[in-house]
Amino acid sequence: MDDRGYHNGFGGAFLPEILVATFDQLDAVFRQARNDPEFWQTYENIMASYSCRPTPLTFAENLTRHFGGARIYIKREDLNHTGAHKANNVMGQGLLVRRMGKTRVIAETGAGQHGVATATMAARFGFRCTIYMGEVDVHRQRPNVFWMQRLGADVVPVRDGTRILKDAINEAFRDWVSNMDTTHYVLGTACGPHPFPEMVTYFQSIIGKEARQQVMRAENRLPDRVYACVGGGSNAMGIFSGFADEATELVGVEAAGRGLDSGQHASRLCAADASVGVAQGYKTFFLQDQDGQMKETHSIAAGLDYVGVSPILAGFKETGKARFEAVTDDEVVEAASLTIRKEGLIPALESAHAFAQAFKEAPALSRDAIILINQSGRGDKDIFTIADAFDDPGWKEFIIEKAGQYGRERSPAS
Repeated sequence: MDDRGYHNGFGGAFLPEILVATFDQLDAVFRQARNDPEFWQTYENIMASYSCRPTPLTFAENLTRHFGGARIYIKREDLNHTGAHKANNVMGQGLLVRRMGKTRVIAETGAGQHGVATATMAARFGFRCTIYMGEVDVHRQRPNVFWMQRLGADVVPVRDGTRILKDAINEAFRDWVSNMDTTHYVLGTACGPHPFPEMVTYFQSIIGKEARQQVMRAENRLPDRVYACVGGGSNAMGIFSGFADEATELVGVEAAGRGLDSGQHASRLCAADASVGVAQGYKTFFLQDQDGQMKETHSIAAGLDYVGVSPILAGFKETGKARFEAVTDDEVVEAASLTIRKEGLIPALESAHAFAQAFKEAPALSRDAIILINQSGRGDKDIFTIADAFDDPGWKEFIIEKAGQYGRERSPAS
């Protein structure tokens, strides 16, 4: 990365003049913290005492036997506090907010895990909190909305545009422009203007640091391949950071949705209809038309249907430092179902993208090979989507009944 935040030509900071001073302040505080040896120790101590780190490394004995190829290990970020890798980033940014003396945080969220993590951090540090969430995601991730509100956050449904993650990001930036003196935007992924991609990667690198040590203890060598799902890129950059300078192959897995040729997907690094552009303050691959207008995206996983991707991962693609694949919604549901039945683990649908690609490749590898999958989150947040995908009529009837009961209880006439 160069001083302007470019990673092999991707990244940068394309900002309105009103935000330049705020980003300069954030960059300076981040540099100071990063150069302070006590800061990382403080961060690790908080994550250990508050967020259950280090998260375990699980040997997937049954899946390994089922596929008959590589030995499969799973990094268990689902056991991190709030159920995903998102807490790593928000707790680190919370420490920076405290250094800057600000009193309010805002965030965007798609799957809701980043929103819950931010609301949790705000409660922990005593900050006021507002979460922007696309209206579509509010409905399909209702359990997480419930917890954000219980944690004291103001959850604002975004009804503009396609009403999903990119629209929530736009709304959060609008808020920030109006409230810069008191407010910090806790961007949830390794995207956006510099220094966010580098900063989020820095805090998420705790995943890779732990995983590297854990695999070495278990196998006395590094894995042959590491798999992670790719939405914005924070969990992928987190685990890849531990192996980026090694011979280990890094495999990022995007959402092919209903197929890369269907026009209903969220693949920026594998699909032919993605191209390089500048939006939301940085340069990367976007799903956009010839006029630079952002296209609609689709994924069964709410956290993967973002229109852009981390500029660091875009750089990885250009240099061949990582390989990128895409799997369909159907493949994701099948992989989640198999993992649940074989290992008793319930991966988030986002994470299940990584499982799906690993399952395709594991049988062809030797029994001496080692692969590592990042289970970036737990799947209980996806209960409605998974039940619908499994086409469970009993569950659907239950939800319809409960939704009707809730509506009657909340109606003014009751």
